[in-house]
Amino acid sequence: MTDRWLYVAPAGVRRRGWSDAMIRELLGLPDVQGRDPRRYALTPLRLYLLARVEAVERTPEFAAASSSLAERGRSTAVGVLAEGRRAAVLAAIRAEPLLVPRLPAAELERRAARHRRLLTARGAGGGGGGASPGSLVRWQVGYLRQTLARYETLLDGLYGDTGRREAERLLRRRQYEAIAAAYPALAPECARRIALESR
Repeated sequence: MTDRWLYVAPAGVRRRGWSDAMIRELLGLPDVQGRDPRRYALTPLRLYLLARVEAVERTPEFAAASSSLAERGRSTAVGVLAEGRRAAVLAAIRAEPLLVPRLPAAELERRAARHRRLLTARGAGGGGGGASPGSLVRWQVGYLRQTLARYETLLDGLYGDTGRREAERLLRRRQYEAIAAAYPALAPECARRIALESR
């Protein structure tokens, strides 16, 4: 039998930072292949000469392959972390109780109209116009949703497109559902906004 200290098994080569593809491409066939006389195994024993493994590790081809492997590993790890963060934020949004302020109808109308005037004065609200019943309902839903803006801190930690749009859509849906539950008269407007945003 061969001297075991001069050879390394594929598992030992992988522990040195090699991938299976790198072993196939850079080392090729094993130097020793056969059955292990000390134990029965279905797979044949494959050993690589340690000196040959070390010599290949000093080549530019190995350096290029290992840097490519490391870069793929980093991008995979970043993707796994981002996915975990996205799942945690979505779970937090689903679990967080949204507390809608309960106001008498006249007070809600007054605050919604004032909020609308402030938005219009800043140029963010669009055309003013009269307070028709339909527009007053829209203003009330808009005002109540603004009071729930503090829950947008649940979105912290999501950057770029890594689930941010999905989380924002889920949060808005939950906000509209909470408003509809607190103010049944506003439920049709909330349902209309949910339908618009789910397109």
